[in-house]
Amino acid sequence: MKFSENWLREWVNPEVTTDELVAQVTLAGLEVDEVEAAAGVFTGVVVGEILAAEQHPNADKLQVCTVSDGTEQFQVVCGAPNARPGIKIPFAKIGAVLGGDFKIKKAKLRQVESFGMLCSASELEISDDNDGIMELAADAPVGADIREYLNLNDSIIDVDLTPNRADCLSIAGLAREVGVINKVDLTPVAITEQAVSIDDTFPIRVDATEGCPRYLGRVIKGVNVKAETPLWMVEKLRRSGIRSIDPIVDITNYVMIELGQPMHAFDLNNLSGSIVVRMAEEGEKLLLLDGQEIALRADTMVIADEQKPLAMAGIMGGEHSGVNDQTQTIFLESAFFAPLALAGKARSYGLHTDSSHRFERGVDATLAPKAIERATQLILEIAGGEVGPVNEVVTEANLPKANQVTLRRKKLDQYLATSLDKDLVTDILTRLDLEMVEVTDEQWVTVAPSHRFDIEIEADLIEEVARIYGYDNLPSSMPTAAVNFTPASESKTPIQSLRATLVSQGYQEAVTYSFIDPVMSKQFFPAIDPVPLENPISGDMGVMRPSLLPGLVKVYLHNQNRQQSRVRIFETGSRFVGDVNKLDELDQKHQVAGLIAGSRYPEGWYHNNEKVDFYDLKAHVEALFALNQGPKPEFERADEVYLHPGRSAYVLVNGERVGVIGELHPQLAKQLGTNQAVYVFEMDLNTVLGAKLPEYQRVSKFPEVRRDLALLVDRVTPVNELEKVIADNAGEAFQKVAVFDVYQGQGIDESKKSVALGLTWQHPSHTLSDEEVNSAVETVTAALAEKLGAVIRG
Repeated sequence: MKFSENWLREWVNPEVTTDELVAQVTLAGLEVDEVEAAAGVFTGVVVGEILAAEQHPNADKLQVCTVSDGTEQFQVVCGAPNARPGIKIPFAKIGAVLGGDFKIKKAKLRQVESFGMLCSASELEISDDNDGIMELAADAPVGADIREYLNLNDSIIDVDLTPNRADCLSIAGLAREVGVINKVDLTPVAITEQAVSIDDTFPIRVDATEGCPRYLGRVIKGVNVKAETPLWMVEKLRRSGIRSIDPIVDITNYVMIELGQPMHAFDLNNLSGSIVVRMAEEGEKLLLLDGQEIALRADTMVIADEQKPLAMAGIMGGEHSGVNDQTQTIFLESAFFAPLALAGKARSYGLHTDSSHRFERGVDATLAPKAIERATQLILEIAGGEVGPVNEVVTEANLPKANQVTLRRKKLDQYLATSLDKDLVTDILTRLDLEMVEVTDEQWVTVAPSHRFDIEIEADLIEEVARIYGYDNLPSSMPTAAVNFTPASESKTPIQSLRATLVSQGYQEAVTYSFIDPVMSKQFFPAIDPVPLENPISGDMGVMRPSLLPGLVKVYLHNQNRQQSRVRIFETGSRFVGDVNKLDELDQKHQVAGLIAGSRYPEGWYHNNEKVDFYDLKAHVEALFALNQGPKPEFERADEVYLHPGRSAYVLVNGERVGVIGELHPQLAKQLGTNQAVYVFEMDLNTVLGAKLPEYQRVSKFPEVRRDLALLVDRVTPVNELEKVIADNAGEAFQKVAVFDVYQGQGIDESKKSVALGLTWQHPSHTLSDEEVNSAVETVTAALAEKLGAVIRG
């Protein structure tokens, strides 16, 4: 809302500067968006009068005017189309300065001398109007300084109000706030009940009593709509962002800005039968004041007569029923419309008006009678007329009730972190127009005034006390609390390390829904009945995921469909298996899962375009377990239906299955529409994050001894079984075993394979002798032969 500082100071005038006033209003919760001068910087401009105006001898569009400043007459060449004898205008004399740096000098225009300049409103930066010279009131004192005459030493302040502070959408409301903040009394305008001079009334019927519990109307005859709106009113409206139209409309707008009550005036001769406040009939048409014809909905409240709708209640009047040049008798309305009845209605029709802006947020339900008297007073002063009695229709049951709110001392001290004096709090609440029902050392029982309908609960009163006392006056203190730090366990790897390890392998983290498509769940896990959702978001998110893999595969397919063939993604999260109705049987575990597909390396000239395989994925899994000396995984052949039977394995830790890795089954891959091999893994997250506490071991200074063995074993014998037998029988000095070659082919039985292993020994206290190492090798080969049928390859 824009308002004139000078207008506000007519109501309340604290001894503060403009900057201080702006700071006060902002700190009180009414944020100021902008402050601008009411006019531009200029000097030497006075009220002038055009005594004569003759056609310029050498130019069709110029006139030679004789202008008086009250003491002298000047010849001024002017091109404004409205320049004519008898009007008062702003006259910039020789030496005047406009816009801060444009100095008026004697000039010659088409061989005719000009001694000054007649100014438009835009040249004085009063408004954007540059259609002609600015016309002043007929009683403007010739020779007076225009800045003083128009009271241009003023600031226009634009306040951005929150929706709950509709009481400040008026000069009266803002003045109340400023008065409370500065402890200054208000000087409101004197509003008296106007004497009734005629008996004319117009019937009113309110059918929509919930939306309009109060409606007032008054007939005023013999008004002069061609009267001139006083300059002081035009200027106040202009500085509030409202254009002057005619005296009746200007007065209703003026009262709206001054008091906060939107009003409307109808031409009584265009009304039939009576005023009816009702809900619109579906589809009935109304031509609005802005020339737009709309089809009304049945949920819209209208002001109508016995034949037709006249206006959208609280939003905008109709074209045919409003005041026009021929109007002599008006029906002046002032009403209270419930905020909920109008909320969103204007926007639903693509409209937004000053009236709807106020009614949607709330207008004082007791303000309408005062506003109609104020408007009547101004109409009689400006446009004349004879006044009829006020006709009022009220439904008391639907009017807002005063809110009784209790403020407890304990809560006030708790929220403000300080204890204010009881008399100070009482003074603040009283200056805010709250009625004191009871005041004790422990509480204040108050009744909110009708214009503060936003005060409903105790927290509202605490906010009022805080903002009037001053937020900057409240003590600043840091909160204190006992903080118990949980020691980080060395027996568990931080999940951030797991993520960092996978990212270093080229993975990107994905976050998918815990809900998946039931069809996809069956494709992966036909033997599992997933946990269903009672109210799924959509049909393809109908069950809880029994695994993280379907979600990752869906992400891969999304990338594949966008020409992203090289994909490495992982996710950590929960999977759900069991019966949701039997919580003790519902298995919810934290998992880590990953997926790789495409080339082994990013595209480049320095390597071949090799595709990833099972062993790439296996290396990534082993890297996770290697974090912080975690448990060493083992692998055994897997038989999951969604994985390739020859390229998949279970992950075992201490003999227990904790996960699975492998290539998607070709048949499933075909159903899903993948165009290349896709490898996935999923493991129990807590097991992967398990860590071995570090133990000190002395580094042996004695040399290592290595022996290589080439063993013939059955083709299906897993290498990890060979490693296990070797570790169990190689003695205490044994360090490690490494597979460096596997051969199947010519010279070896088809049911066999040759595995070459390197065994390493190192003793912490002496150099191993050949006899010790040979003995260990013999023990190992004997155990391999006995347990796995392995023989040394000749």
